[in-house]
Parts: sequence; C-alpha cells; structure tokens
Amino acid sequence: MDYRFTAILILMLTMLAFFAEPAYPRNEYLNDGSNTCSTGDVSVSIEQRDYESRYRHYDSTNNYSSPSDDRSIRLTYRHYLGSACTREFREVQTENVQLKQQLELMKMCGKVNNNPTIQRNENFKLLVSKCSGIIIPENKKPEGSHWDDLKDGYKEENPDIKLMGDSKLLMPKDLEGPLPEPVISDNEKAWNEID
Repeated sequence: MDYRFTAILILMLTMLAFFAEPAYPRNEYLNDGSNTCSTGDVSVSIEQRDYESRYRHYDSTNNYSSPSDDRSIRLTYRHYLGSACTREFREVQTENVQLKQQLELMKMCGKVNNNPTIQRNENFKLLVSKCSGIIIPENKKPEGSHWDDLKDGYKEENPDIKLMGDSKLLMPKDLEGPLPEPVISDNEKAWNEID
C-alpha cells in the first residue's frame, strides 16, 4: 500500500502545529465589526477516496475486481464580484477606528494622568505613553441644581401651594417619660395564653 499521501497529511498537520499562532479575542468596544470586509478567499483542501469495482460474471474465469484510489490536493481562490470592500471603504473604516480610540483616550487620560500608580506599573506602559502630554480638565458639576432653582422660583410666586417633598417629619420635643402601652388584640391574647 502507498503511504505517500498519509505522509504528506502528517507533515502538513505537524507544520500546522509548529507554525500556527493562537487566536486572540478582539476588543469589541473599539472594533464593532463593521470595518471587516473581504474581496475573496483562498482555501486548501486534501481529499482521498478509495473504492473498488467488482464484476461478477456467470463464467468464473471472467470475474474481476478493480480497486482504485483517488487522491487530490486543491488550492482554491475565490474573488467576490461586486464586493463593497474598496480601498476608500477600508480607509474610512480605519479612520473611524482611530477616532473611536482617540475619543476613548480623551475620556480616560485625565484619570490615567492623575493616578501615579498606573504610571509606575509596567502593564499600563502603552496606555501611559498614549496619554502622556494630554491635559484634560476635570468636569466639575455646578453647585445646586437647575430643577431646585425652578422649584424655589415657583414657590416664591405661589406661596400658598404645597408641593410634593415639602413636608418634613417632625420629631416630638418631649422624648422623656414612659412609652405608651402596646395595644394587643383578642387573637394575640389567645395565642399568648396557649404558649
């Protein structure tokens, strides 16, 4: 039996094991998948078929068998007609990804630059290098609330109207003295007597 095809298959699997690199996950936050496009693909396939034809005749001297092996290696290239993956499309998608990254850095660089532990940590070396020299003022909320200002103005114009949230719980001033006796119903008294 001829083992050349099996040897080629083993050799290709060995090369795949030694030269293949691991697949890493994509960051879907910066890459939403809309920037991937394809104009075609290349595929390699290996195929082996073994079959045998038997011919049986009424005369036993005329019987025969014809074993046959069919082995093939195919390299296929497909080019997609009418693909939207043009050079201009790829340039726009690359620019969009760069803009997303810059907007995210603009949001986070203020926190990165204000935290000295991140700057000393080697794991954040790339992030610190991207944020170096970027000064972003902290967004401080103004004192008070526009809603409270509108509500106070409405109360001044309409002093007789009580609005929701205006009532306050008042505690009694005299907290000394005995506590009132709890009221016990007849059912509770009956249960207490059983216990």
